[in-house]
Amino acid sequence: MSSGLHSDTYLQCAKVLQNPVIAESLCKELAAGFVDKKPTCVIAPATGGIVVSYEVARHLNALSLFTERVDGKMTLRRGFDLSENDRVLIVEDVITTGLSTKEVIDCVKTYNSKIVGIASLVCRSEKEIDFGFPRKSLLNITIPSYKQEDCPLCKKHIPVVKPGSRI
Repeated sequence: MSSGLHSDTYLQCAKVLQNPVIAESLCKELAAGFVDKKPTCVIAPATGGIVVSYEVARHLNALSLFTERVDGKMTLRRGFDLSENDRVLIVEDVITTGLSTKEVIDCVKTYNSKIVGIASLVCRSEKEIDFGFPRKSLLNITIPSYKQEDCPLCKKHIPVVKPGSRI
């Protein structure tokens, strides 16, 4: 997975998000949980969260931004900017370890913007992750994941497939 962990189950949200009608419906439901927080900006890590950011932002009448890794660190590029007046909702397609979300949190904090929440289509974490902000996921599901040395698939010499965005 993009987290570097191994699993026998991979959730590819891009397959769901390729259908604009379904993407709109899911992201409208995700946005509904944060209307009262009045976000001015929705931000996601590239690439998996870009469509989610766009669709959620559209339903909240907010801007849509995404972060990218530069020298291993999440950053805003392409002229994107935040201010201390921005109210930011961070969105993801899938949360497993929370690493990408935490990196986006760190990026947003460098702009002194107010984070109003964390949202994801799916949370597949095996344990509760406390980001310190209100959080909503449309689907919470426990799917085991393993470090490489503990992976039962690797022990059976089943080849690793890397369909995620972080290689």
